[in-house]
Amino acid sequence: MIVIGGSSSVALAQEIARELGCEFLRASTTRFPDGECYTRLDRDSMDEDVVIVQNTYPDGNLVEMLLIRDAAVGMGAKRVAMVIPYFGYARQDRLFKPGEPMSARVMCGILDRICDKVVTIDLHKESTLDNFSHPHRDLKAAGPIADYFRGKGIDMVLAPDIGAAGRAKDVGGRLGVPYDHLEKTRLSGTEVRIKPAKADCRGRNILIVDDMISTGGTIIAAAAALKEAGAESVAVACTHGVFVGDALERLTNSALKDVLSCNTIESSVSKISVARIVAEEIGRGF
Repeated sequence: MIVIGGSSSVALAQEIARELGCEFLRASTTRFPDGECYTRLDRDSMDEDVVIVQNTYPDGNLVEMLLIRDAAVGMGAKRVAMVIPYFGYARQDRLFKPGEPMSARVMCGILDRICDKVVTIDLHKESTLDNFSHPHRDLKAAGPIADYFRGKGIDMVLAPDIGAAGRAKDVGGRLGVPYDHLEKTRLSGTEVRIKPAKADCRGRNILIVDDMISTGGTIIAAAAALKEAGAESVAVACTHGVFVGDALERLTNSALKDVLSCNTIESSVSKISVARIVAEEIGRGF
């Protein structure tokens, strides 16, 4: 088996290959002056199963994945598994207005035609994978997040809203600490109170967990509110650190003690690795 790392996921792909004890190959990808993608696999042949690790966000990474797959098959790859750490367009899974495309379904349809297995991590909705006819699996990052924070003095795990309460329950259960979700109560036209739905946060070291952080506004407000309510410290960990614009700078300069993400999107704070759970799933076969 050969694990190929696309430009978005080089370090993660290398770690997955190490976990599997197999060859790692980095795709040599550049861009022409007009922006078109060029990639090459520096190998003579590929008469083995291949695992391509590459995000489909932003759009250029999706094109790169398609080109890497074509190169691998052209060199004789037997079967192709696609590990998509962060699946672009996964949030566009519903129609709100006439004339809109079902973008998540479109992307799944494209990839389904050219692969033998798909592995994702913490999709916005796991049901998105129902659009694949080939074997597919969405992995949960709760285990790696809990492993990272084990022994670091976390007293409570919170979700930013009730929709993510299951994630807080999973991480909190693994750490053996209480879990809850945050509730927003509008006090006036300009004032909103944010606090745990049931639990008392006073004197506690709190970990907020979420699937994704984009602008960071909600997390920054929650951290400030929790500190004001008496929390000893507040940290946040997410699966996908999208960090649009200056979001990461604002998060690190806020009331948060730590800002961490998984390495599904590589950045300076992507210190929680999902390589082990991906390797375990790939090891189960295609």
